[in-house]
Amino acid sequence: MTSALPPVVDAGTWQRQLDALRAREKAATRELDAIAAQRRRLPMVRMPDYTLAGEEGPVRLAGVFGGRSQLIVYNHMWFPGEQWQCPGCTGFTSQFTRLEFLDSYDARFVIVTQGPIGEALAYKRRVGNQMTWYSTADSSFGSDVGAPPGGGFAVNVFLRDGDTVYRTWHTNGRGTEQLSHSFPLIDLLPYGRQEEWQDSPQGWPQSPTYSRWAGSQDIAAAYGPGD
Repeated sequence: MTSALPPVVDAGTWQRQLDALRAREKAATRELDAIAAQRRRLPMVRMPDYTLAGEEGPVRLAGVFGGRSQLIVYNHMWFPGEQWQCPGCTGFTSQFTRLEFLDSYDARFVIVTQGPIGEALAYKRRVGNQMTWYSTADSSFGSDVGAPPGGGFAVNVFLRDGDTVYRTWHTNGRGTEQLSHSFPLIDLLPYGRQEEWQDSPQGWPQSPTYSRWAGSQDIAAAYGPGD
């Protein structure tokens, strides 16, 4: 346990510094609102008529929407032949256990991976993932949306008009943090993420990046069937 602590001050001093921080926090919220408004004004790109593999067999990209008009896709990294897939992807997607609220917004959130559908579904069960999975192993869909075989993860958003699908947004890397509840919660803590790259006061606990992240085996132990 670290001995480093924030300075202790009187309540008035604490409130003044909190108020100054709150002004920055509110400004950041307004900036995020402006970014979202700009996102809603982005143009879009028409997509080809891909066929993916789902739990019940082949499905057209338009069918992945499940009758809804909007679709969020998490492109899960995949390493052929490996028992444990990307811990970051595994941990990130394990958070989404209740997605029914998207029904009210005419939207759906699914996983698409380069892994063959049988292997992908076996991995889903192994780690206790609650999302719906699809495979792009036999299509160019993943490559065309920034998640090729051997590549990184991504998030893509699509809009459907009848049987025609359009790509409206894409991000990768730290752009996915805004979709997570884990980092926002951790960032509220006095010691934060405790990773070496972060700007923290002298003496704050810091560890190599990723060293505190749960591994895929940890996720399986926590959420999987236990076999």
